[in-house]
Amino acid sequence: MSQRRTPDAARPAAARTRKPSGSSKKVEREASEKPWTIEDAAETYGINHWGAGYYSISRRGEVSVDLTDRATGSPHSVSLPKLLEELDARGIRPPLLLRFPRILERRIEELYHGFAKAISDLEYGGMYRGVFPIKVNQQQQVAEEVAAYGRRFHYGFEVGSKPELIAALAYLKDSDALLVCNGYKDEEFIDLALYGQLLGLRVVMVLEMPHELGIIEERSAALGVEPVIGVRVKLSAEGAGKWAKSGGEKSPFGLNLAQLVETVERLRERGRLGWLQMLHCHQGSQIPDLTIIRRAIEETARIYAGLVKEGAPMGLLNLGGGLAVDYDGSRSTRSSSANYSIEEYCHSLVDAVKWVLDESGVAHPTLVTESGRAMVAHYSMLALEILDVNRFENRDELAVNEDDNETLVALAEVARNINADNLLESFGKANRHREELHENFLTGDISLRERAMCEQCYWRAMTDIATETQKLRYVPEELRDLSGLLADQYYGNFSIFQSLADSWAIDCAFPVMPLHRLTERPTRQGVIHDVTCDCDGMIKKYVSGSEVTEALPIHETKENQSYFLGIFLVGAYQETLSDLHNLFGDTHAVSVDVESGRVRFSREVEGDSVSDVLEYVEHEPKKLVEQFRELAETAISEGRITAVQRRKALEAYRNGMAGYTYFES
Repeated sequence: MSQRRTPDAARPAAARTRKPSGSSKKVEREASEKPWTIEDAAETYGINHWGAGYYSISRRGEVSVDLTDRATGSPHSVSLPKLLEELDARGIRPPLLLRFPRILERRIEELYHGFAKAISDLEYGGMYRGVFPIKVNQQQQVAEEVAAYGRRFHYGFEVGSKPELIAALAYLKDSDALLVCNGYKDEEFIDLALYGQLLGLRVVMVLEMPHELGIIEERSAALGVEPVIGVRVKLSAEGAGKWAKSGGEKSPFGLNLAQLVETVERLRERGRLGWLQMLHCHQGSQIPDLTIIRRAIEETARIYAGLVKEGAPMGLLNLGGGLAVDYDGSRSTRSSSANYSIEEYCHSLVDAVKWVLDESGVAHPTLVTESGRAMVAHYSMLALEILDVNRFENRDELAVNEDDNETLVALAEVARNINADNLLESFGKANRHREELHENFLTGDISLRERAMCEQCYWRAMTDIATETQKLRYVPEELRDLSGLLADQYYGNFSIFQSLADSWAIDCAFPVMPLHRLTERPTRQGVIHDVTCDCDGMIKKYVSGSEVTEALPIHETKENQSYFLGIFLVGAYQETLSDLHNLFGDTHAVSVDVESGRVRFSREVEGDSVSDVLEYVEHEPKKLVEQFRELAETAISEGRITAVQRRKALEAYRNGMAGYTYFES
């Protein structure tokens, strides 16, 4: 037996150099005195890392998307604030989703070129065929563009339900592309897949459960079609990250090895072993560590070799999903990152399969992957406007007199005398005094005004303590969370539940940054809240540099000037996981292209109106208007309003029904 080797591509890629988390506050203070540059902004928000060459900052201090002119093929940088200005002139204001079809096309190209290079460099005998899992983004535009842009690479679809299959059958026109059918399958699902095969598509039905084979046998006999099937196998190797449990032996999907062998025997006994042409595995989504991916691939390749030796024709080795997106730009094994590039991923997969199969004496199959997240994450970004700001810090003079409540006087004394030598002592005293005053208020021993003055004194103390800690070389642990405690609340016109579900549900860190004013130093720390009436309606994690933090460096808003933020890498799952919390609906969506040097809005999708979302939850807008009219008529008869007021109230009601679900200025 040949000795096992570990190629360079199997080793974790080195993380980018990062500033240590405990870096000197004095150094930071000295740096703050230097002129602010575009490079400082890029480092602060990490855009050169997570932006992956698609997003950058212009010399004007605006975030730009770097596209390719469809007519000339030349690069073209497009200012996002300029796009918002042009859309505003057309009556389309944030919140809105900006889609960039050229980025989707480039991601597909990069994946195929990565595998082509690995296959060539390693002298691999098979080819590569990718499939896009529709579940990652089921929007019509995405499916249509994946089919169109992927055709020259014979890029196909993976579906996991009957509706997804019906969509794929309509868009896939390439007989060399694969249509992989995963998920639970009833007779209607199987019939549709078999009809797709009759119509010339390359359909593979993957067994998720042993009983599915019987239904496939029955329906294929009824329709007179010899199906192509695959089997999904449960691996002993478990993935990593948030979705590790979707792979491994405890996965809810797939056959264990005993069931796999039983299926092979059943097919052999019935003379149908020739149906079995694909082995499928799935390690999970967003796997950050390349070594874990490789370990699972080697196990899968061993099983594939075993099936070939059992006499199955095979020829297709589906290595599933897992290709991660570097959301935080750290190039690490954190769940929001990945310690490898697309090229390294492709090289490692091809090398692992080749090594195992060469050792086993088995021919190299066509490799298949179901990379979805990595294809569409960069493709979309959400633009939103800040509506208001709330602050906790206080630098006002404290109007507390000596004859006021004794504890309140003591708290004011602490707040007035913060210095570098008493920070911990003052922090402790301020919290104790505040707690005592809260208890006094509950028992009625102090007034509402005294309670309000307590809060003023407390936040004055916290503000001054936080300011002093910035001058320290070492910050005591008790004081390290003060910056987060004092972070401003920035209220954005969007719904986290509708547009950023993974941020709320699983604390995924999406890059967030200002779209303009990046030539100015951000002087505030902010937490972004949405417009829903929910305490969870806030972004809790931010990408800052290559770290994940609890607050975002942000600018002071200016009176009568709009302030726009962008949330990036939202193209995967966020549209399909959306929730109608507070009945905030889909945002406007606009696709942006460049052709012959001119920016072109290739597609505009109007966001949900109030009547749209009411209908989603089974209200009838016409009936609602009628019921409101009755209410207004009753008000006239009771003398509460005039006929003119009734007319205006009905106009307002109808206008509201037709309006955008988000804040409209």
